[in-house]
Amino acid sequence: MCGNCGCETQVKSEKTDKPSANIVEVHANLKSNNDSQAIANRALFDAHNVLVINLMSSPGSGKTRLLEETIRALKSQYAMAVIEGDLETENDANRIRRHGVQAEQIATGQGCHLDASMVQKVLGRFSLQKLDVLFIENVGNLICPACFDLGQHLNIILLSVPEGDDKPEKYPVMFRAADVMLISKTDYLQFHDEFNVPRAIESFRKVGNDAPVLEVSSLKSQHLERWFSYFTHAITAHQSQSLQNSGV
Repeated sequence: MCGNCGCETQVKSEKTDKPSANIVEVHANLKSNNDSQAIANRALFDAHNVLVINLMSSPGSGKTRLLEETIRALKSQYAMAVIEGDLETENDANRIRRHGVQAEQIATGQGCHLDASMVQKVLGRFSLQKLDVLFIENVGNLICPACFDLGQHLNIILLSVPEGDDKPEKYPVMFRAADVMLISKTDYLQFHDEFNVPRAIESFRKVGNDAPVLEVSSLKSQHLERWFSYFTHAITAHQSQSLQNSGV
């Protein structure tokens, strides 16, 4: 359980009929402090015209592999960097660094998500003025990451074929927060007859999200073309909006 988002406290309170007033106050303070830092983070990103993308999903859904393939295909066009979030190790950051891209690891210890202050603490290691895109690969978890604004501009949610097609309805807060849902590891569809793509999309729509849904497989480059197109369009739109905001 995570002490810094309050879910650990919430479990302890289940012996009573409802959370105590002090627990509610702790949660409210955590959220308020986080939101204030997220606003500051976003202002910094906007000042440097950096598009920030928050990647969220269950562990093992293919976030890091998607980043690797995106970097491999597009690093000649865009300056990219990555913040990696995990409880321990620098395994994922090292995978990204092998592609010649800066990656900074945040080890949360027992924390089940990243928060805005964690992100702020590593931003000084980046030359934001030189970046087009900063990816934040959040801790693998379908609950808490959706509740904490990091200052990002886009939330990308991965739903992998091995997980099952009903996850959006089981974890509605996470999937409701998505700006796009990627159905990942579609190469497994031939082995998972129980996963139905239309049913997964229907589950996504049932939580009230009409965002785009893209099917991807990081094993086959042609199955990433729609993601690459979405990604490049998002960068162009963000840069165009930034120019308008600056009055240029």
